[in-house]
Amino acid sequence: MKPISPPDLPDAPTLGRYTGTKTWHGGVEGTSVVDMLTASTARKDTAGYVAVELVTCKLEGRSGTFELLHQGTMDEGKQSLNISVLKGSGTGELAGISGTLIIHIAPDGKHTYDFDYTLP
Repeated sequence: MKPISPPDLPDAPTLGRYTGTKTWHGGVEGTSVVDMLTASTARKDTAGYVAVELVTCKLEGRSGTFELLHQGTMDEGKQSLNISVLKGSGTGELAGISGTLIIHIAPDGKHTYDFDYTLP
């Protein structure tokens, strides 16, 4: 993801905003656009983020879009991440989708995922 204009908040230099695109492979085949807000602290390896991601994909041969809501924290290196499908955001053949996503981050930085979802 690339940083976009940094917030003009001189009293809050720990805030950031990023936008980017992803390519999905595996059970989800497609692309997504994500907008992320971050905050860090003076404590080592402690930060948080929220993001909204629009996924355009094929899933089980069905085409459409849905939105993912992200909320993550890192407390001195210990990560907690919650990602869920925004209820009612599915379009096309993905209308009615619900579920949660787990991202696994390898030591080399590569991301993989497990997507637990339900389609009507």
